[in-house]
Amino acid sequence: MSGTAADAVRRLLTGRLLPPLTVKLLHGRLLRLHLLADHTSLSLLLRALSSAGLHLHALRLHSLLPNPTFLPLALKAASRLPDHSLSRSAGVQLHARSLKHPTNPHVLTSLLTLYAKCGLLRDAHKAFDEIPHPGTVSWTAFITAYMDAGRVHEAVGVARKAFASGMRPDSFTAIRVLTACARVADLVTGEAVWRAAEQQGFAAGNLFVATAALDLYVKCGEMEKARAVFDRMKNKDAVAWGAMVGGYASNGHPREALELFFAMQTKGGMTPECYTVVGALSACARLGALDLGRRAVGMLPHWDEEVLDNPVLGTALIDMYAKCGSTGEAWTVFQQMRKRDIIVWNVMILGLGMTGHEKIAFALVGQMEKSGIALNDTTFTGLLCSCTHTGRVKDGRRYFHSMTQFYRISPRIEHYGCMVDMLSRAGLLEEAHQLIKDMPMRANAVIWGALLGGCKIHRDTDLAEHVLKQLILLEPWSSGNYVMLSNIYSNSGRWEDAAKLRLKMKERGVEKVPAASWVELDGKVHEFRVGDKSHPLSDKIYEKLDELGMEMKIMGYKPTTEVVMFDIEDEEKEHTLVHHSEKIAIAFSLLTTEPGETIRVAKNLRVCSDCHTAIKLISRITNREIIVRDNNRFHCFRDGHCSCNDYW
Repeated sequence: MSGTAADAVRRLLTGRLLPPLTVKLLHGRLLRLHLLADHTSLSLLLRALSSAGLHLHALRLHSLLPNPTFLPLALKAASRLPDHSLSRSAGVQLHARSLKHPTNPHVLTSLLTLYAKCGLLRDAHKAFDEIPHPGTVSWTAFITAYMDAGRVHEAVGVARKAFASGMRPDSFTAIRVLTACARVADLVTGEAVWRAAEQQGFAAGNLFVATAALDLYVKCGEMEKARAVFDRMKNKDAVAWGAMVGGYASNGHPREALELFFAMQTKGGMTPECYTVVGALSACARLGALDLGRRAVGMLPHWDEEVLDNPVLGTALIDMYAKCGSTGEAWTVFQQMRKRDIIVWNVMILGLGMTGHEKIAFALVGQMEKSGIALNDTTFTGLLCSCTHTGRVKDGRRYFHSMTQFYRISPRIEHYGCMVDMLSRAGLLEEAHQLIKDMPMRANAVIWGALLGGCKIHRDTDLAEHVLKQLILLEPWSSGNYVMLSNIYSNSGRWEDAAKLRLKMKERGVEKVPAASWVELDGKVHEFRVGDKSHPLSDKIYEKLDELGMEMKIMGYKPTTEVVMFDIEDEEKEHTLVHHSEKIAIAFSLLTTEPGETIRVAKNLRVCSDCHTAIKLISRITNREIIVRDNNRFHCFRDGHCSCNDYW
């Protein structure tokens, strides 16, 4: 070997990459010097050509001296060709060449990968079946083939067969299988992989494996297990922190999401990236924590520019502002965004509808069409929600029918839900019931629940009993259904029936979801529950409630005791009403904020009619704007009036 060629090969041996032109020259040099009989040189050159992206050169080199030892390298080069037709053609030739030699698992695994990348999953399956005793690499390649084809359920099925055959996963296999299990929420198979990784000692120590396991638990709603994995991780990166923040936010743990988000900076020493901030904004939206939301987005470097160019972040920020009752700020972000996709438009329309700005929402739809943006099913969900919250039955019917007649959009179950809710609130219970019967799909618990809500408002006990039977079939352990019917019985004076229903709840182990309200103060979220006296300011809070109660009575307020579901004395009912969680939260805010400052409260259940009446009076007495977001809609109280116009 000449000095030049030998030096080049030595450089390849040390693992240094050569420029493509040098590799081409080396290729020609080796051919001229008849060095191809040297297996080491040939192997190095094949790798160098492939690494330099010169896959055709690698294949031509192999065709000159077709050595079976180098078939896996040639197949790998063929699989990396940009043209799938060329890859397929080269693969078929190499496959035919391989048949002249004894079966080689490495060759068959490389063939499997090549066929999979060409979209020939059936041929990939055949190649796998030819492997007599597939090892971890072969099984992993087969699993990856199904995942890359988008057939994730089948990939998980292959993984189960692999483990049943005794295959022990390496770190790469574990990551692929955990990822597949997360996509289909297969906790059983995923946990089996994680246990195997723990047994082999690369679980918590491998950041990528641990993050994949964390993601699995998050997707399956197992946040305690996700946190256990997270706490054991040795070197957490921004992805792991972000997965936990997003997991808490998406699984109904907004306070934990925010605690971890801010700990990411203070304890983890990391600046959150965009999608972690999106998770934090989602948590702020859930809690109505406006100031924390502002802080969260402010952690992004150049956040104002990023929001304007990033529809995902912009959508999350608009949603947060809207759900915190700051529609003006949501509108400002929307107007300033340079990139607005259909999702951005839809979230703004929905935000306007939720906060009682239905006319602007309708106008925005017209602006969408003028801008050439096609309305989709989510756009109509926003429009129908606007009609539901404002009692615009005529407009709601018109939008619902125009979906199919003019826009050729088939209504989804969410659209039927909006219509049933709208008709039920308006007292058109029979029309709502008939719509449910005429639906092309089976009604879910949300739709029956909307009709039940209308029965409560309009005191139709007979229909409510029928609806509850449907709900119990769908959600036998949901306390809300029993509580609502119990309220209906109580409002009708049917105390014995209400007591029987409570007894049935107890027998079935159904527990009522406790009402809770949240307010944010100085970067901390305070939670209050009915009759809660755990807060350090409890004595002052209840003194404030008594003071407000006296002023309200002077103004003619009389407690709406009929909303209390138990058969107890009126005086005791009044005491219960005073201590509802939203009233406690408002009293706390009056004590801890400056005069004239807006009060924002988020509640996990629906605001009762008594609290609604009381808060209207409190807004007048204190000259405060009080924004309450329950699990159904917004109420913006100003000077004794509510933005919902008493329609909710």
